[in-house]
Amino acid sequence: MGKRNVLDAGEACSIARSLGVLGQRWTLLVVREALRGRTKFNEFHEALSISSDVLALRLEGLVSAGVLEKRPYRENGSRERQSYHLTPAGRDLALVIAALMTWGDAHLADEAGPPALLRHKDTGGSVMLSFIDAEGQPVSPDDVITIPGPGAHGR
Repeated sequence: MGKRNVLDAGEACSIARSLGVLGQRWTLLVVREALRGRTKFNEFHEALSISSDVLALRLEGLVSAGVLEKRPYRENGSRERQSYHLTPAGRDLALVIAALMTWGDAHLADEAGPPALLRHKDTGGSVMLSFIDAEGQPVSPDDVITIPGPGAHGR
């Protein structure tokens, strides 16, 4: 019997499905750079210092998954190229990126402290991630449980 791929599209686990889109090396860093406003291939390439082939594969994968969309552009004297822009699904990954950053800062930061901080763009005040209940009140992660949803398929 062959090994089952837990990232198959038919997987009922949303985490496994998400990893099928975002789980390859460099993919979340490409999304991070898109959230920072980068749109051009050379901007991603310079920011990440990865091979052009790997970057091209990651960008195409994110386009195929609906995280990024391509838009044509032409700089003066150059051929038409494609820029990459976040879709609404891609912009929704800001919380995922911020959650990973927060976890890394709490558990993996060096002695100098975190390399970046989350701030409100208008006030400059600190912001934080939290579970919020239906009434808008913070909920401790210890008080959050996972229950089967309508797509659980009897699991």
